[in-house]
Amino acid sequence: MPMPEFRFKCRRITQVKSTCTKWVRAVLGTRIPAPAAGVGKAEKFGGNDGPQTAGIGAGGDRQRHSVASGRKGHRPLVKESILRRMRHRWRRSAFTRRWLPAVTRRLGIYMRLIRLDKPIGTFLLLWPTLWALWLAGRGHPSPLHFVVFVAGTFVMRAAGAAINDFADRRFDAHVWRTRDRPLARGELHPFEAIGVFVVLSLVALGLAFTLDRLALLLAIPAAFLAATYPFLKRYTYLPQLYLGLAFGWGIPMAYAAETGAVPTVAWLLLIINILWATAYDTMYAMADRPDDLKIGVKSTAILFGELDRPIVALLQLTVVIGLALVGLRLHLSPVYYWGLGAASCFVLYQQWLIRKREPRRCFQAFLNNNWFGAAVFAGILLQLSFSR
Repeated sequence: MPMPEFRFKCRRITQVKSTCTKWVRAVLGTRIPAPAAGVGKAEKFGGNDGPQTAGIGAGGDRQRHSVASGRKGHRPLVKESILRRMRHRWRRSAFTRRWLPAVTRRLGIYMRLIRLDKPIGTFLLLWPTLWALWLAGRGHPSPLHFVVFVAGTFVMRAAGAAINDFADRRFDAHVWRTRDRPLARGELHPFEAIGVFVVLSLVALGLAFTLDRLALLLAIPAAFLAATYPFLKRYTYLPQLYLGLAFGWGIPMAYAAETGAVPTVAWLLLIINILWATAYDTMYAMADRPDDLKIGVKSTAILFGELDRPIVALLQLTVVIGLALVGLRLHLSPVYYWGLGAASCFVLYQQWLIRKREPRRCFQAFLNNNWFGAAVFAGILLQLSFSR
């Protein structure tokens, strides 16, 4: 046999032997200890014949017993070794080190785009819908309608946030409160925001198909309002009124789903919600007013000027009076007015927050409107519970 071929075969045999040794060690977990010195000698000379050999023989028995028991005890070590190797491979894999962090980071950007980290807009859209759903169902709305409207509120709010960021992508970078949004920072392409809006709108349409025909027809204007609101601030000083219409359109939809009709009280609730949205979104615009004046964005805060606080107070007073009229029209119990009284306390607190027109305080007052809506809903919920 030629010498190069002989060396190659020897090297190959050595590699196979090394691989087999590694696999055996991996299966056994640890190497089996060799018998202690003197064990064979003790056995050779009779084991227990003399005091010295007796001790050696006994030690040999104990050593053999420990080796035998050690072999049985290697089973959990085998599992631990396999799990350790799998964990090590998982941590060092390309998916874990490169793909998984990239996917997680991308999902975080999309979550910020649809405002999962800032749910205030979802709550302000949800409360009027729940008011209407409970009033239309007399305290016992359909579970299907409850799930559909809550899910639809979340989905449409997310879709509205995506299209809003697309519309304001050139303005958000100049406003202190919005400069960290994904499109303003260039973390997403504008067409990705449009894609998110389209997908979420299709999901909302699928939810609307579970409702009756009238509610489904009312869903069409809701989608139009959500898609067009972000562009109005370029052309009119009253985009807040349009926002109130978009945020309150779930009220007639809820009545249509529960009762099959849209009564007068539903339209009264819609008007109340438009006024309420104008009030809290004016506070929101007061926080951005210095930046909006620089970049040319229009809002009611700019339109009202120095009269912003009195006008917001008047709007809030009208909202409270309107909700009281709804209670009188539906013959609601005094428990409802307890909730309305608690909501009025939040109105006073908001007026105190915006007294100096400090941007951060104005934004805090805007956030506090979540508790206003929750207090009104608590009054509706409690009065219908006590009336049963």
